[in-house]
Amino acid sequence: VQLQASGGGSVQPGGTLRLSCTASGFSLGDYAVAWFRRAPGKEREAVSCIDDSDGYSQYFYADSVKGRFTLSRDNAKNTAFLQMRSLKPEDTAVYYCNSEIGGVNYWGKGTLVTVSS
Repeated sequence: VQLQASGGGSVQPGGTLRLSCTASGFSLGDYAVAWFRRAPGKEREAVSCIDDSDGYSQYFYADSVKGRFTLSRDNAKNTAFLQMRSLKPEDTAVYYCNSEIGGVNYWGKGTLVTVSS
């Protein structure tokens, strides 16, 4: 079981990035998928999550990203995406994708997002 996050980079405030989280060894569509981030000097925080455990898709977004970030999933590609718009300097962080399988949390290596003018 592996998760690989990619798509980070440096953008100016107001810019856009799309992060990808590609899974191997399991079907991403069968489990909840989440994005977390850790900003410099801060604790890790949950950014967004999609959960199908109740039979329908439920989405969670942190208040700080609501209306700007969109989580989606392409089951055919076994990949989840985090579309980030109107980026702010405070979005600067290492972003990680996560999925819990059988009570075990799996993490991808982070991808760095830097928002700076």
